[in-house]
Amino acid sequence: MRHLTWLVCLVGLVVTLEFFDRGDIPHAGSVFLTAMSVLAGVSALFGIGYTLLAAVLTRRFFEQRTSEPTSFPPVTVVKPMHGDEWALLDNLISFCQQDYPGPIQFLFGVHDSADPALKTIDALRLLHPDAHITVVTDARLHGPNRKMSNIINMMPHALHEFLVFADSDVSVAPDYLRHVIGELQKPDVGLVTCVYRGRPSPGLWSSLSAQAINYHFLPAVMTGLALGLARPCFGQTIATRRATLEKIGGFAPFVHHLAEDNAIGEAVRMAGAKVAIPPLAVSHICDQASAMTLAAHELRWSRTIRAVDPAGHLGSVLTHPFPLALLTLALSGAAEWTWALVPAALLARIVLKLQSDTALLEPRRDFWVLPLTDIASFAILIASFFSTRVVWRGSTFEVEPDGMLRSVQDK
Repeated sequence: MRHLTWLVCLVGLVVTLEFFDRGDIPHAGSVFLTAMSVLAGVSALFGIGYTLLAAVLTRRFFEQRTSEPTSFPPVTVVKPMHGDEWALLDNLISFCQQDYPGPIQFLFGVHDSADPALKTIDALRLLHPDAHITVVTDARLHGPNRKMSNIINMMPHALHEFLVFADSDVSVAPDYLRHVIGELQKPDVGLVTCVYRGRPSPGLWSSLSAQAINYHFLPAVMTGLALGLARPCFGQTIATRRATLEKIGGFAPFVHHLAEDNAIGEAVRMAGAKVAIPPLAVSHICDQASAMTLAAHELRWSRTIRAVDPAGHLGSVLTHPFPLALLTLALSGAAEWTWALVPAALLARIVLKLQSDTALLEPRRDFWVLPLTDIASFAILIASFFSTRVVWRGSTFEVEPDGMLRSVQDK
């Protein structure tokens, strides 16, 4: 994406110079605005092309076949917990309803004995009395990344060689474990991760967050994978073997990382194993109750991507054709040549939404939210370049250039 961004800038410069040659710039004071409008317009055109390509690649990815396991080894499902999240019980139930004949240990962990998530686990026990449930309560912190500390505290209680780590705000289909273990049993595969869709709680802000995942993040991942530009690993699912974890030094090396999931994936690759991504998506809960909550969450997520892949993050500006088309219209003074960009960009985004909804088996609704999502996502992307501070579960951190977390005293 970095090279594409420079290409767009070069094309914009050439077009602007062409305007000069034709005498279409009447006053020196309009040079800057003209140059910016041309650059935004060229970027919007590239963005439209990218969006249509992403629509095709997203549907093609999910048309692939998933893998079935050759055997059903015992599995420990590791779930770090924190708080009483929306739909938490439903999320946990989805893991207890797996079509998997092998033994499953469910390992839950919290830092605080008063954590309300423990009550949800109690309710889960009543609904699934035969489930093998282990709960760990341990307040020790091993670094600023509390999730990693929680998992480190839990690991001595994990019984099995095959380990599946999944966030508490994730729900899955009944065949999830079969396909993940089937993929992990392939030769040279050391880790399996899954892409994810957004599942909103009721409310506008949650819908904006879910649409940002489904129609910006997910298509970008599909495109990056197809073009060989992405090497992702997502905390929504990390399945591996205990032996692989031992090769990368366990989880201790990742307690200072903001994007610990990406770092784990890279460590497995450096150890000589493959990171597999099967054609299935888990559901990630989006539960933003206000604009401030949404902005804080999306900024942390955007700055995480910036820390992992700065060049790709800059290039992702080109994946927002609708805001770029609106910007072109405004900067050009509503010039005649810009009017077609806005409906063309919106149409391309609708095509991508339809293709993504088909691939993910999502209902085709909330089209009116899409332009709002695009504008909000673009604003978040621009804002992410102006600070390295993130708020995560009530704590404030500074993100160092190498992606490490440094605690900051809250004001």
